[in-house]
Amino acid sequence: MRMVDIIHKKRNGKELMEEEIRFFIEGYTKGDIPDYQASALMMAIYFQGMVPRETALLTKAMVDSGETIDLSAIQGHKVDKHSTGGVGDKVTFIVGPLVASANVPVAKMSGRGLGHTGGTLDKLESIEGFNIELTKEQFIHNVNQHKLSIAGQTGNLAPADKKLYALRDVTATVESIPLIAGSIMSKKLASGADSIVLDVKTGSGAFMKTLEDSKALAKEMTAIGNNLGRKTVAIISDMNQPLGFEIGNANEIKEAVAILQGAKVEDLRRLSLEIASHMTVLAGAFEHYKQAYKTLEQHLENGKAYEAFRQFVIAQGGNADMIDDVSKLPQAKHHIQVKSDTEGYVAEIDAESIGTAAMYLGAGRATKDDKINHGVGITLKKKIGDEVKKGDVLVTLHANKENPEDSIRKIAEAYRFSDEPVESPTLIHLVIQD
Repeated sequence: MRMVDIIHKKRNGKELMEEEIRFFIEGYTKGDIPDYQASALMMAIYFQGMVPRETALLTKAMVDSGETIDLSAIQGHKVDKHSTGGVGDKVTFIVGPLVASANVPVAKMSGRGLGHTGGTLDKLESIEGFNIELTKEQFIHNVNQHKLSIAGQTGNLAPADKKLYALRDVTATVESIPLIAGSIMSKKLASGADSIVLDVKTGSGAFMKTLEDSKALAKEMTAIGNNLGRKTVAIISDMNQPLGFEIGNANEIKEAVAILQGAKVEDLRRLSLEIASHMTVLAGAFEHYKQAYKTLEQHLENGKAYEAFRQFVIAQGGNADMIDDVSKLPQAKHHIQVKSDTEGYVAEIDAESIGTAAMYLGAGRATKDDKINHGVGITLKKKIGDEVKKGDVLVTLHANKENPEDSIRKIAEAYRFSDEPVESPTLIHLVIQD
């Protein structure tokens, strides 16, 4: 078998067979296939696409390129979630405890963030003492004991994906839906969950800007999961403005705690309940979605979900005083109000610009070596549909410098106003279950 023949076949729009896909993935992972041939195949896939069977085979080959995590020692049906990323997305810290409160195990491997805010692990490290570097034995023990653990990825998961993603990033082939789907699902499948709920974002602050593209990606990923024996559901949710009101690491932990204690931040609460409900139904804890939603809503009201989060924090070495009293979480030195110089109704908030403003403050990383500042961030005071008068505060910047000009400029760029009333965007566009 020759790599040039595989490139030629895909270039002409033909379907690749399992042995051809495995030949490529195994050869490229070992270093036997050069970057220039891998790049040529990626570009052929970008233009010609893949049928669902091909994408599933590509994903499985990437899973098999390295280690898989054996979670068979965890009791019960293990569920996981994945978000394609957004601004202010702290849903994991609400969903995990909600699902655990229904006695369903959540075993989640996460990473650090490169972009506008830290990743899941960075945010958790806002809590003093929180340990994300667990051994496999500790991880499994915590899930069995408390039904929830979140730790850093260990082992050599899907090394083919790491190599291919780095190559796609410099060859203008990142935006291929089969390649995006394979990349995401290879890591999820290697992580050992029995069922997966995907939160696919759409809009200005999402990787996929249009509903059409988000729907195509969601369908591709659910097909991969279901074809490879993992029950998978995808929810397409809106990211045309940040989720909730807080952006930043400690800020987002603070808002997640508020929701777990019963706060009514409408979009964040609704999306968390939606995802958690589907996870618990997939695990068999409830027969119907409506039953799951109603019960989990009660767990937010009666403190069961908060207690699950508290026990999770303690089990991983975190200082529970910091979540019982969130004022003890890291704080910025300065709190700067950015006020409106116009009036009307908020018509648009470019979530990506808000995220960039947070990164300029130090909430995220421009390069992988940058250090995260856990205390800095942004609090939104006005969201889409809100009426604004001249001089009203749009956001509060939590900064360690007195005059964060770059962030103030990005905030000004993010907001657009209308003279007429504006409706809030639809939060959940679609649920794809097969």
